[in-house]
Amino acid sequence: MVNARTYPLWRDLAMSEDLPKEALKTVIEALCTPATTPDGFGAQGDRWREEALKAALPALLARTSAKRLRGQLLVHADEKTLAALAADGTVTAADVPAILRHRRVWAGLISALARHPDQVEAAIALLPRLPDHEVEQVVREWDPDRYTRTKDTPPAPPVPRKLFDSVLEACLTPLAAYLLHPEPEEGWEAVSAHSKDWSLELGGRNGWAMLDSCPERWAQLTAHPVLGAAVQHLLLDHAETHALEDARLRAADPEGEELPADPAPALSKELLLTCLSALCLPELADLPNPQVTARRTLHHIANRVHTSPRLADLAADQLHAAAEALVTRGQLLTWSDKQENDYEFDGRVLCLAEDLALLSANPDHLAGACAQLARLEPPAVVSPKPNRTLIRVLDNVDPDHNRPAQLLERHSEHRRVQALTVLAANPHTPRTAVADILGGLHPAELAWITEKVDGPDWFLTATADVPLAEDEGDGVVRLVDDEELGKHPDPAAVLQSWLDSPAAGEILSRSEVYRAVVKSRYRTLEHLRQIPADEVLTRHEPEVALTILLDRCGRSTRRWEALAAMTFDYNDEKITFGQLLDSLDGTPAQARTS
Repeated sequence: MVNARTYPLWRDLAMSEDLPKEALKTVIEALCTPATTPDGFGAQGDRWREEALKAALPALLARTSAKRLRGQLLVHADEKTLAALAADGTVTAADVPAILRHRRVWAGLISALARHPDQVEAAIALLPRLPDHEVEQVVREWDPDRYTRTKDTPPAPPVPRKLFDSVLEACLTPLAAYLLHPEPEEGWEAVSAHSKDWSLELGGRNGWAMLDSCPERWAQLTAHPVLGAAVQHLLLDHAETHALEDARLRAADPEGEELPADPAPALSKELLLTCLSALCLPELADLPNPQVTARRTLHHIANRVHTSPRLADLAADQLHAAAEALVTRGQLLTWSDKQENDYEFDGRVLCLAEDLALLSANPDHLAGACAQLARLEPPAVVSPKPNRTLIRVLDNVDPDHNRPAQLLERHSEHRRVQALTVLAANPHTPRTAVADILGGLHPAELAWITEKVDGPDWFLTATADVPLAEDEGDGVVRLVDDEELGKHPDPAAVLQSWLDSPAAGEILSRSEVYRAVVKSRYRTLEHLRQIPADEVLTRHEPEVALTILLDRCGRSTRRWEALAAMTFDYNDEKITFGQLLDSLDGTPAQARTS
């Protein structure tokens, strides 16, 4: 047993050039054997031993050729140390079996081994043992000093071409294989019907980072007999977006170049033409669950056209045909009523309309998209009660803060009319289909078109010609304070009009409406009875509910027990405050239907 206090001595012996070969085994045994005391394991002593071994490890490995002794040393080194020793040649490919007996392959080890020309093949042979998402790190982490390099740090050697090509191929192969057989992932049957969609798997596969590092080879790679389709998909999905992000980052740098008004595209016209065979995702044409996958595939194609607008002209006929086929196969224009808790319903309809406006030339399909927009619930536009602090801040910033179009946009409730505007800009959309919707739009939506849209003249003219009901005004529910309410001949009727407005059923606005009613001194019990119970009890002016409940429950133990038994969990059916009060009298509380 080595005395723990002598580990520095053993360290110095290991690092001494005068240490005889006969002593090497003993020194290694001393530094690799866990420290003990007469009472058992010695934690402090073992920490001293580990520090001594770490310092002596390079010298010991440099002098040790016996496999058993080297394996004994290697098991005590961490990944960073092993990679550094492999980079300087102390650890070699011959040591890999001993290393892998105790740990899995990591990218840094492969990079370090490949620094030496005679070990590149051995490094490449380890690539299949890396998880897919780590393969690209072999090249990305080639220079471990990239963030800490000083003028005295020697530059990293170039990545061997053979290693680069092998990593590139390994990164592209999973996507290439998926395109040949786009099968669902294991366990797909257990996924909900709503989520059964893998048409966007193309965006989650590795390969783009490697492609991004060799733009000079893109044209050659798109013609590769095995990997070409994968390269084309990755270029269409990432090249333009990444180039724009890079340009913005350079422009954000105080010393960087200014972002050009019209940045040069990342893909030349010739490259785009080469990629057209992949543009409309032909590999995904026959996926099951078409009502989901066809819609998502259509949206994926639309995103490609958004990022590379030149495609709209270069592949117009191809895009039109793909849109028609996807709408037909997925029955995308077949209306289905919105289901409870389907919070993505409106978003799906809006995306479909925008995608068809961009890709379709079929008047019937475009008219169908208009009809779907018309069936969406109109927006609920609410102007909140004046807030002195907010007004003081905004007075010098946005004098039109409460204009209808501004209010509509602030809650992203302009999406429906925005989609209609894009449909109107498509020359194949029947004008009558657009005009039929205009008459049913919310006044704030009409105002948004007038103020925000630079569209076809016929569309703007038709919008301006829509008559507004005299009693409708600008369609905004304006929540005013009690000072303003007091000037009205019937303040209680104004409060009731707020509760009767569609805004009281719209998730982004209803809380503002309820808060304004509960806080007003002109409210009545009848107003409070119409508001959800949890809004009255827990969110706005709880002392109001306290007074009413004290009066209603009084000395009745049964009523207090009934109140205590009520829950207001998030998933519970909502009851109004009036239904709660009725239930205290023995009348069962019914779920709120409004």
